[in-house]
Amino acid sequence: MDQLRARAVPTSELTVGGLLKHLAVCEDDIFCWRMSGRPPVTSLTVPEEDVERWQFTVDPHESAEQVYALWEAAVARSRARLRELLHDGGLDQPGQLEFDGERPSIRRHLHDMIEEYGRHTGHMDLLREAIDGRVGEDPPADWPMLPSDGN
Repeated sequence: MDQLRARAVPTSELTVGGLLKHLAVCEDDIFCWRMSGRPPVTSLTVPEEDVERWQFTVDPHESAEQVYALWEAAVARSRARLRELLHDGGLDQPGQLEFDGERPSIRRHLHDMIEEYGRHTGHMDLLREAIDGRVGEDPPADWPMLPSDGN
């Protein structure tokens, strides 16, 4: 019962930037590689032996702009691939990679991507709370990021 009452999240190396980089890798893995059979662009820019470390770490030479741009570029590629796939046969056509003798459908891969974001949204929320101390879904009305006129 004491475990149910525990509040603290153990110390972790996970960061917001690391999650964004990981999601960029996932976007390319699922949309480029698994669905389309194309090289996963993001992970190809990193030495193969460093992909696991790199995708969860923001190195000192990387800026926030670079990390966001990396993720945004991966999302743009994913959207383009999905448009192509929808045009060329829809969600129920098989993807390009075989797993255990089966080729999962584009629909299945899309569900996997949604699940990936769902899992990491919870992680991101814990990280954000640790950064700004805010809990809940909406910031207070006096939070400086909101427009003063309420629009």
